[in-house]
Amino acid sequence: MVANETGHSGQKTPPSGGRRLGVLISGRGSNLQAIIDAVTDGRLDAAIVVVISNRAGAGGVDRARAAGIETVVLEHGAFGSREDYDAALVAELRRREVSLVCLAGFMRLLSPSFVQAFPNRVLNIHPSLLPAFPGLHGQDQAWRHGVKVAGASVHIVTPELDAGPIVSQATVAVEDSDTSDSLAAKILVEEHRIYPEAIGVVLAGRWRIDGRRFLRI
Repeated sequence: MVANETGHSGQKTPPSGGRRLGVLISGRGSNLQAIIDAVTDGRLDAAIVVVISNRAGAGGVDRARAAGIETVVLEHGAFGSREDYDAALVAELRRREVSLVCLAGFMRLLSPSFVQAFPNRVLNIHPSLLPAFPGLHGQDQAWRHGVKVAGASVHIVTPELDAGPIVSQATVAVEDSDTSDSLAAKILVEEHRIYPEAIGVVLAGRWRIDGRRFLRI
């Protein structure tokens, strides 16, 4: 099942060339909102040309529509395999000439074929200081482990889970009084700050990959 809706206000005219973003979501879309806000107030020179959700009821879909951004609901349960679903994702993104794919709470592991379709052009925000605590609930993993410093990472997506070159990180102190929820809230503030910044760095193009290292040039 594919459902499309085109927004009608709030977004500047999408640029041609290499600053067209496609954002993939599954949930409330708070990191999507951070990107929308950065574009709107001029901190990020780009345009979100489509937001795709694998869940019809995702709150991020409403955020995108409110900002005048085209939305697509592409429910993964309607496809026979991960590869079939990812092929449909690739087709939707290519149809809109997306140059950078941003995962913003997209709760699916992408197949190698998807990653190969956008080499070094898929970003993800993760709520831990990678390579520590990959996978689900990185904030809770860190809290339960008893670390004194936690944080968020923006990384280039590879077929391996949360293992790609790290573009940017931010740290937060873990206080003895913190709960798993309060730590997650502190990390989320940093996610919202560093994700648009990291997108801008990647779009600027003054970087290279050396092994696992993301190097600015």
